[in-house]
Amino acid sequence: MNRELISFVLNWALYLALYPVAFFWFRRAWRIFIKHDYSEVALKRGASPPNPKRWAPVVGIINMVAGAIGIWLIVTIPLGRYDFESWIEIAGVTLWTKILLDFIISRQAHPFTLGRKSNK
Repeated sequence: MNRELISFVLNWALYLALYPVAFFWFRRAWRIFIKHDYSEVALKRGASPPNPKRWAPVVGIINMVAGAIGIWLIVTIPLGRYDFESWIEIAGVTLWTKILLDFIISRQAHPFTLGRKSNK
């Protein structure tokens, strides 16, 4: 009984967490593609890269794909398409892939210089 209750609560908590995550990702894509707001593109320590417009399409597509997978899970889970283990794997892989791709893009957008820094 206790284990079933914990499983039920965990299942619903993780399912409901998909809503704000998918909304956040779609909102970022909206800001990039529709509003042309590049303030959240490839941030590194809160600073934008020298040319955020260059990296905006890649970041926007990543956010669109991740948001679409989130919406797809939100729709298909109540229909009984996936059991808990399957949809939590899809959600986890999507989340970690997006985090890692954002990290990689932010490091590519902010190149580092080798050697001494010159004061100009």
